[in-house]
Amino acid sequence: MAVAFTREEDYEAQAADLPDRPISTHPNLVTASGLATIEHELAQARAAYGAAQAEGGISGDRTAMARATRDLRYWSSRRASAQLTEPDGDPATVQFGRTVAIEREDGRRQSFRIVGEDEADPAKGSVSYLSPLARALMGKAVGDVALVNGAEVEIVDLDI
Repeated sequence: MAVAFTREEDYEAQAADLPDRPISTHPNLVTASGLATIEHELAQARAAYGAAQAEGGISGDRTAMARATRDLRYWSSRRASAQLTEPDGDPATVQFGRTVAIEREDGRRQSFRIVGEDEADPAKGSVSYLSPLARALMGKAVGDVALVNGAEVEIVDLDI
């Protein structure tokens, strides 16, 4: 019986020692909506931390406290390093915060908004400014061609 309790306690201790979420070494560029998302996530992390403390902290659900603490550290760091960045300069060039439409060699058209790392979600039409696609398109204009993953894409539209 004692072994069973030891194993259960070991699993709980391992769950409570969640590794930190990796924090990028790149500048934390964010759009206005990205900054709002970070602030929302930070508020949720604070609420989860408060709820975990209210339920007994470490003596209660150690996994919930560890998760809340980890998320609070991550979102606090991301908020502290956030650099609100708006498109500037030539409105006809691909820049951070803009939406660019491309046409692939096979005729497919796709649109992506170039955003910060935390707000990037390709399935929802946004890519990180650090992605190969965004880096290949930055500074280009409508009609320009870029090489992405070994294939050419043409910029066919640009929204601010």
